[in-house]
Order: sequence, then C-alpha cells, then structure tokens
Amino acid sequence: MKRILILSILVLASSTLAFGECSDADKKALEAFDRAWGMAGTNGDRAALMNIYADDYAGLPGMQSKVAAIDATMKTFEQNKANPSMAGSVAHDHYMIACTPNTATITHRNVVTTVVGEGGKPETFWTRSVHFLEKRGGKWQVVSNAGNGLDEYDILAYMERDWADALKNRDMAWFGKNLAADFTEVDFDGTVNDKQALMMAVKNDKSVYDSVSFSDMNIRIDGSRAIVTGIVAIKGKDDKGAAMDMRIRFTDTFIQRDGRWQGWASQIAMMPK
Repeated sequence: MKRILILSILVLASSTLAFGECSDADKKALEAFDRAWGMAGTNGDRAALMNIYADDYAGLPGMQSKVAAIDATMKTFEQNKANPSMAGSVAHDHYMIACTPNTATITHRNVVTTVVGEGGKPETFWTRSVHFLEKRGGKWQVVSNAGNGLDEYDILAYMERDWADALKNRDMAWFGKNLAADFTEVDFDGTVNDKQALMMAVKNDKSVYDSVSFSDMNIRIDGSRAIVTGIVAIKGKDDKGAAMDMRIRFTDTFIQRDGRWQGWASQIAMMPK
C-alpha cells in the first residue's frame, strides 16, 4: 500500500504540472531560483541565504527557524572549506514544479556524494526535497522545506526515469554504467539484444523525443532482484521526421551488484492506440 501511495503522489505531482498555472517560463525561473539557493549554500553566501529564506521560515519536521537553517548551512560550508578533501557534493535533478502567481511547490531529487574516511572512496546516496515558496514583495522566498531519504522502491522509480532521460539524450555513459554486463532486451519484434546491441541501437537512433512520461508503474522487490512494470508514453518524431505518439508496456528486471541496482533484462510491447 505504501508503494502505491508514493507512486500515486509522483503521478499526481506530474499531473499538476500539466494542469497547474505554471508556464514553462515560470518553471524555468523557479528551477533557476532553486539552483541559486543550492549554490549560495555551497559558496557560504550568507547574504544571499538571508534573502532566500522568509523571516517566518519553518523547516520540517523539526520546525527549524530561518537563523538555525542558515547557521547549519554555514557550519557545513566552514567544515568543507577547512577540509576540502572530505567535502561532499549535491546535485539536483528530476524537478517537478507547480505554482500560482504567488505560491509554488518545488520537488526534486538530490544526488549526494560523500567521502567516508580520510582518503576514502566517494559514496553516493539519494534523497528527495519538497520546497514551499511564496512571492513576497515581488520576489520568491522559501517559507518551508521538507525532505526524506529514498528507499529501494523510490530509487528504482527514479532509475526508470533516468533510463528514459538517457534514451532521450543519447547518454551512452548512463547505459554503460547502469546496465549489467549480461543485460538482455526483448524488442517489439521478438529480437533479443544484448547490452552492446542496445547501446548501438540507441546511438544510431535518429528519432526525436519531445516528451516521455510514465503511468501504471508497479515495483516488486525480492532480495537483490526487482521487477518494474509500467507504461511509458513517448511523443516526438521518428527517424523519418513523422510525428510519433506511442504507448509502450514494459517489464524491466533489476539486480543488485557492486552495491547498486543495475538493469538486467527488459521486454517491451507496443500498446494499441
């Protein structure tokens, strides 16, 4: 039930993007605001942070105040400055933004890289943040903030979206890293492709993907194995420039190796229009 609820929230948030009052320009501006907020923290820019946080800011779940939030950020900045070899990094992706003229909600994933022990190997983990903003005096300010770590189900849900982005952007490095060496794919016509054949097909594909969205996603995990089923809707232009609008039912199998999930097998089938 928990899995269904979490995935329903993701779908609801995606639907909000389609029917909310945000224009594309609004969403780009809000994403830029969020990234500037993150950069201000990385750079230890207290003055910028004072303008970004509202005076009545309350961070959840501990109701952290504006001053406490900025002090914690500055403490981390000073620690990283004193010992840069141990400094971690945070990248943000998979933005979902909804807004009205005076309120906004920003949700994104955080990819956090930390160094464990002096001279240790960098380790990566993922969290998700939800920011609540209000426009005051003509400028956006953060009034509240919440976040949580991602469990294995969340990681796999985001991994499907990473897979779609890698296909859309011809990101061969992603496929090289995240598909298992013995990966296999059963294509529309029954052809069985290995990892190298799939990567070659992606590299040579001339289609243009304007949008890729998911629905009906279900995730099952049993130990170090997982199966994800769902529907992916793709719009764009095919390799001949003709309009493309299709829905694909997929079954993806993942395996945990080297401490992380890797795509192990995939089967796809075209759904009738």
